[in-house]
Amino acid sequence: MSSAMATRLSDLFGNNRIVAGLLVNLLSSICIVFINKWIYVHYGFPNMTMTLIHFVVTWLGLFICQKMDIFSPKSLRPSKIILLALSFCGFVVFTNLSLQSNTIGTYQLAKTMTTPVIIVIQTLYYRKTFSTKIKLTLVPITLGVVLNSYYDVKFNLLGMIFATLGVFVTSLYQVWVGAKQHELQVNSMQLLYYQAPMSSAFLLVLVPFFEPLTGEGGIFGPWSFQALVMVLLSGVIAFLVNLSIYWIIGNTSPVTYNMFGHFKFCITLLGGYVLFQDPLALNQGLGILCTLSGILAYTHFKLAEQEEGKSKLTQRP
Repeated sequence: MSSAMATRLSDLFGNNRIVAGLLVNLLSSICIVFINKWIYVHYGFPNMTMTLIHFVVTWLGLFICQKMDIFSPKSLRPSKIILLALSFCGFVVFTNLSLQSNTIGTYQLAKTMTTPVIIVIQTLYYRKTFSTKIKLTLVPITLGVVLNSYYDVKFNLLGMIFATLGVFVTSLYQVWVGAKQHELQVNSMQLLYYQAPMSSAFLLVLVPFFEPLTGEGGIFGPWSFQALVMVLLSGVIAFLVNLSIYWIIGNTSPVTYNMFGHFKFCITLLGGYVLFQDPLALNQGLGILCTLSGILAYTHFKLAEQEEGKSKLTQRP
């Protein structure tokens, strides 16, 4: 680990408020994966309906935050964020379908492909340039994902299609969020405050076409009290994930959030094998290590480039 990364981590953990924010994010991010998988495995709750509940709870949570003056909303034209709201629907729905159809290991590793896809999108459509070192880190990341998928005992084609669509739409969403924040001069919470209800409206229209409303497996079906409590709890945890992401990035940096993400990545993988008895072949383990080494190298070089950029700025007369 570079001295810059070590210094950044020691500064972070010296600040109690940031440690508290990181802990909330750690617990909520890991809980949301396991609680959603538990709901799919044990209750078979419909995916899009659960996503809709998450969006509504997120919007209600943001409404309460706004009333408590945690942020002030900014008036935005709906036409400006319609594509963003649609991609938000797609990224959450496909990511949840990937979780529902794949083992937690394959689901987590597939998500790491977001970084290479974002780099491709930004290079092709936004003419952004990346150093050769950064581009080379994409090789072990991609190789590890391919290795894991190839040797996954529970591999299924539909799950991989959902995972691929999830990665593509998530990458688009992340690129557009950055572009829209810059274009509209808003922060993430102000953007989400308008985006969540619009995404909820889109899903409300789509749910009846894809999922039953009544009877077995429908939103108004004979669900047990425990199942409904778990779904509502997952909505609250999803809101905490969103809130803590914005808080961490706002108070530290996207790089810090990503560094922290590697730690969550390892814990979530471990939890999947322990809680859901997901089988793990030796070659899958090698794939996971390969991807993790690529992610760590990417973060190391990205952080080094940022430090270099800052020092050049401070040296200017």
